[in-house]
Amino acid sequence: MKKCWILMAVVFLSACSEESLSGEVTYVVDGDTLDVQFDDGSEERIRLLLIDTPETKHPSLGVQPYGPEASEFTSRLEGERVELELDVSERDRYGRLLAYVWHNDEMFNEKLLEQGLARIAVYPPNTRYVDEFRAIEEKARSEGVGIWSIEDYQSAEDSPLEHNGCEIKGNINSRGDQIYHTPESAYYEQTIPEVWFCSEKEAEQAGFRAPK
Repeated sequence: MKKCWILMAVVFLSACSEESLSGEVTYVVDGDTLDVQFDDGSEERIRLLLIDTPETKHPSLGVQPYGPEASEFTSRLEGERVELELDVSERDRYGRLLAYVWHNDEMFNEKLLEQGLARIAVYPPNTRYVDEFRAIEEKARSEGVGIWSIEDYQSAEDSPLEHNGCEIKGNINSRGDQIYHTPESAYYEQTIPEVWFCSEKEAEQAGFRAPK
């Protein structure tokens, strides 16, 4: 995806300006997390939106397959200038700024998906590019690149998406049906979440329905 949006001024820090959404990557934590120093001298930890890369520093999961490769791929941004595009919700519960990261007019979130070094992680209301991301992920999956070279990777994934205390699982089946499952649902335990919801109303507003 080439950058075609107009960068708008977004207030997320005091005295914030349009220029504060551009800066230099000073440190890469792992595949989907990095630090950016903005032009005004301030620094923020950035979590890439709509994707999840394999872990390399998780206290219980340790190093997952393709985690080091994802970190190495993102490390190429160190010392580079990037632009950040925010979505509806600006921060996660850890205070990290949530963003689509653009480098040389290309979105880096997408590059990780293309390489099979990330999978989609959907947390409404930040869903601006979800359809485009799903198409990219499906192409990487069909080509068996990166994480998709691991047999049955999706169901073998031992780390469910971070759900921030929400318990309703959203899943898209092979027919494209968007279905949500509450803890009382018959297939709740075996359902692999592609997105978590905190209420049935939230799930329905996102286009998901209850199981039949």
